[in-house]
Amino acid sequence: MASAAVLLLITVLATASALVPAMAGTSPSPRHPAARRSRFLLVGGTVHPPLPAYDCSKKSAGACLATGTACCSGQCVDTVASVHHCGGCDKACKHGRMCCGGRCVDLLSDKKNCGACSNQCNKKCSYGFCDYAQ
Repeated sequence: MASAAVLLLITVLATASALVPAMAGTSPSPRHPAARRSRFLLVGGTVHPPLPAYDCSKKSAGACLATGTACCSGQCVDTVASVHHCGGCDKACKHGRMCCGGRCVDLLSDKKNCGACSNQCNKKCSYGFCDYAQ
């Protein structure tokens, strides 16, 4: 019984040592040697280009159906929260300011938007905290 166990152990070790060098010579892909590719992505076999962006400028004025959106430079944008189109097309907020309700505000000191949009303070907003150090 002991000799059968030793023989089985030697067979397993010999098989494992033979597989390691054989696996070391494989490469991921001949076209992209450093890239690993998912088999899930290769199922279709063809690569499709990205879809073009929706161009609302070629449509009617109501092409952007969501409330608070407008057609700016051919794209529907949220003019209520977009930093680049705050309150209207191409009205960008200055550095350090955010767009809350279509207005550029400083979240660190605005009493009605303290730290986040619509976070109102009773007395004062300092460093984005209501009534800080009082």
